[in-house]
Amino acid sequence: MLFTPLLRNFCLAVSATVLSTQFAMAQTPLKKVIPQPPASAKVETKAVESTATESKWKPLLEKDSLKGWEITNFGGEGTAEVNEGVLRLDRGEPMTGITTIRKDFPKENFEMRWKASRVDGSDFFAGVTFPVGDEFCSLICGGWGGGLVGLSSINNSDASENETTGFQSFKNKQWYAFRVRVDKKTITAWIDDKEILKVEREGKKFSLRGEVFKSKPLGYCVFQSIVDVKEWEYQIIE
Repeated sequence: MLFTPLLRNFCLAVSATVLSTQFAMAQTPLKKVIPQPPASAKVETKAVESTATESKWKPLLEKDSLKGWEITNFGGEGTAEVNEGVLRLDRGEPMTGITTIRKDFPKENFEMRWKASRVDGSDFFAGVTFPVGDEFCSLICGGWGGGLVGLSSINNSDASENETTGFQSFKNKQWYAFRVRVDKKTITAWIDDKEILKVEREGKKFSLRGEVFKSKPLGYCVFQSIVDVKEWEYQIIE
C-alpha cells in the first residue's frame, strides 16, 4: 500500500516526537534517594549521648578490693573491706577509715557523691576529708552525738562552731545520698539533694582537726560506728 504524502508526513512527525522524548529522558539524571534512618536510630543516638555525659563520673572504689586505698592508721581502727561495690567500715576505737594512695585526684573544681548508711552506732558516719586548693577540710555528718553537720575546720573553728554548723536527724540502717562540690569560689554540700551548706572560699583558711591528718589528701572515716559506703565517685567540673 503506498503512503499518501499527508500520511507519510504524519508518521514522520510522530517518529520525531518519540525520538525527542526518549533522548530527553536519557539526558535527565535520576534523583538520588537518600534513605532516612529509622526513628529508633535517633533514640539510640540520644542514649549514647546520655551515657557519654554520665561517664564523666569516675568511681573511687573498686568492686571487690581496696585498690588505690589503704586502711588509715588512726590507732584502734577496725577493719575495712569492699564487697560487691560496698565499703564496710567496722567499728573503731575511736575511728576507722581509708585514705587514698592515688596521685590523680584534683585539688579543686571537682564534685564527689556517695551514699552511706550507719549500720550501728551513734556518731558521725560520713567524715570525708578532701582538698581545697592547697589546703584541706572535712565534711562531718552525724557527729557530736549523732546529728551535727558541718565543715572542719574554717579559720581554725571546727564543724561545731563555725558558719556551717547545722543539725540533722539520721536513722541507722537508712541510706543517705551526699554530694560535695569544690570550685574556685565556694564549697557546697548536699544531703539527699538538699543544700546544707555553702561557703565562700575567699578570705578563709581551711584546715583539719588533728585526729584526721592521716586522712589527707582524700579519705573517709567514721567514729565508733559500723558504716556502709557505696557509689562513691567524682567528676571534674568546668
